[in-house]
Amino acid sequence: MPSRFAFTAPAAPRPPKALELATVDEDDLHDEASYRGIGFYDLDLTARSAKGAEFDQCRFNHADLSESSLVKVSLTDCLVESSDFANVHGDQSTLLRVAVRDSRLTGLHWLDGVLRDVTLSDCRIDLSVFRATRFATVLFEDCNLTGADFTGADLTGAAFARCDLTGAQFSGASMDGTRLTDCVLSGVGGVTSFAGATISTGDLVTLSRALAAALSITISD
Repeated sequence: MPSRFAFTAPAAPRPPKALELATVDEDDLHDEASYRGIGFYDLDLTARSAKGAEFDQCRFNHADLSESSLVKVSLTDCLVESSDFANVHGDQSTLLRVAVRDSRLTGLHWLDGVLRDVTLSDCRIDLSVFRATRFATVLFEDCNLTGADFTGADLTGAAFARCDLTGAQFSGASMDGTRLTDCVLSGVGGVTSFAGATISTGDLVTLSRALAAALSITISD
């Protein structure tokens, strides 16, 4: 029986009317700060901390925010390209109409957060953690998600296309409506959470073996 949820493409970020280039002196990350129409280009903002900050119609290009801590932060109508968000810790934070392309998000922790109308393309998101995060119209395409942790996440509005999900964990996730197409699913955990998901025929072969192992079913040739 097909899922009652139909996936639609995420809405694109709304472009700013004007873009002002940021400098570290004037636009460093701070608590409760508001950044609107700012271009963070070729900036080193590693190991920063920001609580309650808002980014609206901002652009990140070759920006380095790795090792930063973001608490209750929101990004709306933002575009992230060729940037480094590795090991960023985002708690109770929100992405709304955000596109992330060709960027490194290895070790990203986005906990108890929300992603709505988000596209992630050609990104390294391996060893990331999205526990208890809600995905509403989110597309992962051509991404490395090996070892990603989606424990307890609401993935009913997520789609994965041509992604490597080797060793990813889905225990306790809600996946009634999740779509997976041409993905690598070797060694995934929490396969019983895939109930209600839509999976391409090629992916089903690998997933069936993982499901059999989880249920102690012996497959004989």
